[in-house]
Amino acid sequence: MYQTLRQTATHANPGITGCLLLLAFLAGCSKSPTDSPPPPPQVEVTTVTTRTIADEPEFIGQTESFRPVEIRSQVDGIIKKIFFIEGRNVKKGDKLYLIDPTPFRAAYLGSKAMVAQAQARLEQANKDLARVQPLLKQKAVSKKDVDDAIAEVRSAKATLDAAQNDVIRTKFDLDNTLITAPVEGRINRSQFYEGRLIEAQTNLLTTIDQLDPMYVNVNIPESYLLRLRRELSEHKIERPESIFQLRGVMTFSDGSIYPEEGLLDFEDIVIRPETGMLLGRFMFPNPAGKNPPGEAHFYPGQFVKIRIKGYSRTGAVLIPQRAVQQRPSGSFVYVINEGKAELRPVLASAWRGSEWLIESGLRAGEQVIVEGIHRVHPGVEVDPVPYQQKEENQTSSSNHQE
Repeated sequence: MYQTLRQTATHANPGITGCLLLLAFLAGCSKSPTDSPPPPPQVEVTTVTTRTIADEPEFIGQTESFRPVEIRSQVDGIIKKIFFIEGRNVKKGDKLYLIDPTPFRAAYLGSKAMVAQAQARLEQANKDLARVQPLLKQKAVSKKDVDDAIAEVRSAKATLDAAQNDVIRTKFDLDNTLITAPVEGRINRSQFYEGRLIEAQTNLLTTIDQLDPMYVNVNIPESYLLRLRRELSEHKIERPESIFQLRGVMTFSDGSIYPEEGLLDFEDIVIRPETGMLLGRFMFPNPAGKNPPGEAHFYPGQFVKIRIKGYSRTGAVLIPQRAVQQRPSGSFVYVINEGKAELRPVLASAWRGSEWLIESGLRAGEQVIVEGIHRVHPGVEVDPVPYQQKEENQTSSSNHQE
């Protein structure tokens, strides 16, 4: 080639000749007698291990008052006075309503008078009987006169019993003209006010919600129940001896966590066909707060998240989140197989802090690539070194959690 360029240069312009000779020189210098292949890319790997971890599923729940109590009158009458302020806390025994007691007081006093009258009649009947019985032995009176005296005593005694029972009834009615709070809690608005005629056991006057403790109802999907039963039978999940030892951690809609744990106190026995879910109920303490005074920590009707504590998962596989990659067909990782990168589909179910919980696809002892994934592809040889989480990542992660 160099000879050809020289021959060409002899018949060409001197400037062109110089350029051709320079190109030929550079082409000769670019050739190396020995071309060595690039070294395999270095990647950071972690070794798969199994461990026992807490299995804490989370579900949506709704708060409910411990005792929603309906306030109704036991007697017919007109509301004369209302003692409470709507929407405030009331204590057990606090006065709520006063039904006009005048007719009931009159009935009560009348029944007491009937008792006194019946007692007088009974005393007279007993005296009459005491007088005629000795006369019968002297044959001064007939047997019929004695029988009539005995009947009069029995009639007077029955009249007294009826009068005494009427006193109990009228006293009950009179006492129930004053309606008091049967429980402690938060009282709702009144449905009726002064001057309104109400019927006994018919008109709902108001309600009181007992706020301490409180219930949280949780709907658990049937799919989770089936998976839990399968994993329990396969000994992948362990649970306490009684499900009523399970505890709940409540998270509010703003992300704040309630400081007290609840306890499972009820589990339904029927899956609701319209939702395909089973109802579970947790009971949480809910004492009144100090700022502002008397305010409860949470109220009925709130939507919250409940994280269930008490289950543990055995043989769990956890790997760093950055090791798990995504593609349309699902999650995958790169593992080291005979010094080469191998693409491995996995089932990553949930995040655990900075790690993925791997349900299937990995075995203990395998090496998974965490750093340097962008430098590899299936089948390429790699240079694995142990993975160490960067200190700055840990610091930023902890700051983010705070």
